Amino acid sequence: MSLTIDISGVPEDRVLFAASPLAELTAALHVLAVPEHHPGLQRWAASTRAGLRAELAERLEEAEFLWRSSRADFLLPGRPGASIDEELDEVDQIPDEVYVHSALTTTCGNDRVLFGKPSPLKDPGVRERVLDLAEARGPRQAAFAQRLTADPPLVRARVRRTMEECGQAFFADAWLRIGPRLTADLRLKADLLARRGLAEALTAASPAVSLDHAGQRIIIDKLQDNATSTLGRAVAFVPTVFGHPHLVTVHAPGWHPVVQYPIGTAASDAEPAMPMELVQLRIEALAHPVRMRLIRTLARGAHTTSELAAAWQLSAPEVSRHLAQLRKAGLLTAHRRGRYVLYELDLPATAAIGTDLIEALLR
Repeated sequence: MSLTIDISGVPEDRVLFAASPLAELTAALHVLAVPEHHPGLQRWAASTRAGLRAELAERLEEAEFLWRSSRADFLLPGRPGASIDEELDEVDQIPDEVYVHSALTTTCGNDRVLFGKPSPLKDPGVRERVLDLAEARGPRQAAFAQRLTADPPLVRARVRRTMEECGQAFFADAWLRIGPRLTADLRLKADLLARRGLAEALTAASPAVSLDHAGQRIIIDKLQDNATSTLGRAVAFVPTVFGHPHLVTVHAPGWHPVVQYPIGTAASDAEPAMPMELVQLRIEALAHPVRMRLIRTLARGAHTTSELAAAWQLSAPEVSRHLAQLRKAGLLTAHRRGRYVLYELDLPATAAIGTDLIEALLR
């Protein structure tokens, strides 16, 4: 599974690496909303929440689905600016229908209901369906969707004020603190682009990002099958300190493609991203009851095919077929001793399945 960005005909200098205060603020707001996604930032989240004024904390909660499970597209600028105010000014230029569509996609969790249909601002039937979806997701989502579709300018102004006050309350200090790290990362990417080209710069941004052999498509390993195109415009790669482990993308039709990638680990030390296909293959390999019996034995030590067959009263060909599936999934090691081949469970690979799955799901 992957997301692909078609960059055919786009010069390399239109693949931008730039910091975005607004994107980083919403990454920080995501940490406040879902601190369990970010174990290393839970203390920061707790202390920041404790220091918020009650009225600001309430406004964060009433709109947090704009950045909770996914991000509203307008919160990740395709053309990053120098300040939150500058980027919010750009958001203010978005037509109400586009803004409402983006906000309701994250609020209702179902873009298919909205995409290609009349705007809920114009069609009562679509609006009713949207409000039903929002209500199913909870009373706060329902209230927000009701206010947004009834009076978009009022809600937009309230969301902007919330962002501005978060900047004053905690983000301005955080931005000053993390700024040098973001700057250092951008210098590294600029150097890689100049000396080694786009492919290496993308891989340095994240091991889950690559360039195809033709140099026409950026491929992002995520638990989704989607494709988008720059349509001759730029694609932005935005570093984030608060965003780990997420690899957030904007790929909806009509929007500048954006990839927000986490920094913090030196590229040379970064572990390769576990492909979702391999995670799925390992889970499927372990799901078979016979293979579970075999690996119970192999976890205790190396065994030959005939030993496993005798231990579990199976035929040697049947054991061989199951071992082949486990080896394909990278869960066994094998070594030869004389005329015998001994198999053993790869304990680190097996133990990492849970972590690999969570990282692939949150990527």
